[in-house]
Amino acid sequence: MKKDIHPDYHPVVFRDVSGEFAFLTRSTATPSKTIVWEDGNTYPLVDIEISSATHPFYTGQSRVVDTAGRVEKFRQRYGDRGKGGAQKAAPETSAPEASDSDDA
Repeated sequence: MKKDIHPDYHPVVFRDVSGEFAFLTRSTATPSKTIVWEDGNTYPLVDIEISSATHPFYTGQSRVVDTAGRVEKFRQRYGDRGKGGAQKAAPETSAPEASDSDDA
């Protein structure tokens, strides 16, 4: 690697502010806050809003976000074009009529 072109890559603690979850990893982030970690060393601290401990996908607590608003927005944009679309009348075709064999 070339010297003096890469950012400083050092240990940083990321802490989820909405849960009791923190993890130590390496990053180029340089926050001003610090924290004393479990090993007794002091590391820079980055507070994050959501992590795998509190994310609905990982916790299984999925949330419905404004579904009715999305439907209304769709209806305003496209109107009622979809109503009756599946019930289109088939074009009439002239079918040959069955002949009676009793006429003979």
